[in-house]
Amino acid sequence: MQLITPTLNRLLDIWLDEDLGRGDLTQAALYKGIGSADWITKQKGIFCGSALVERLFHKLDESVRINFLVTDGEHFEAGQTILELTGPTAALVAGERTALNIAMHLSGIATSTAALVAELEGTGVHLADTRKTTPGLRILEKYAVRCGGGINHRLGLDDTAMLKENHLAWGNGIEASLKSIRATAPWPTQIIVEAETPQQAEQAIKAGADGILLDEIPPEVLTDLIPRLRELAAQRTQGRRSNHIVLEASGVDPRALRAYAKTGVDFISSSKSITASTWIDFSMRFKTINLMGLDPPK
Repeated sequence: MQLITPTLNRLLDIWLDEDLGRGDLTQAALYKGIGSADWITKQKGIFCGSALVERLFHKLDESVRINFLVTDGEHFEAGQTILELTGPTAALVAGERTALNIAMHLSGIATSTAALVAELEGTGVHLADTRKTTPGLRILEKYAVRCGGGINHRLGLDDTAMLKENHLAWGNGIEASLKSIRATAPWPTQIIVEAETPQQAEQAIKAGADGILLDEIPPEVLTDLIPRLRELAAQRTQGRRSNHIVLEASGVDPRALRAYAKTGVDFISSSKSITASTWIDFSMRFKTINLMGLDPPK
């Protein structure tokens, strides 16, 4: 996933402008020299956000140098130094809060994701995210999910057609809706149908869906349903193309991930890795300062 895009560059400008406004009023108290600082963790977790942190400080001053001691997706312990900064003191303090905020938020998501992924270890089932993201931060939050070992569901409505509850309620049903999308969407478009009952899932496969989102269906029901759905998919294709249909469990209790994984689904989607995550606490601690010939502070 490409993080530094024109859109994200504009976002970085907006975030910096939010904090700096017309200028940092405390900057006058600084000695105009070169300083250095460390980022220290206050708890363990998974790091995320290096590209954004680097780009953010370079927007303030290209001479800032950052030495990352952990990479995105890497585990760290409480009290660990995760990066070292060197550069003009004005740039370091100007970017401190914004850089910390975004890295703590994304690291929290990566850490939360990793905990859920660990529950699925050895099952062969992947954990996917959803579109329940903070407006304006979707690509970043989904990147953090990947750093935590998860996979990404669609980024937006233009990725894949998904017929959800409201589409089916306000449309003409599963079969007619599928035909309408096939007639209007680009040919590579895949169609996923959200099914709340076994009957809806079977109907969607017969109508030609590429994937079924099995929403809030208990694992004990899915255990019998999954083989039946795969058989229906094989009968539908009759050797003309791959008979594999993507079956996804959603609306699951995170405490029951392994039970869902044993049903035979391809992956489990959950918003919890983002919506239930908490920030990981980092702090920036200054070490030395080169006063460029000035007397050191008393």
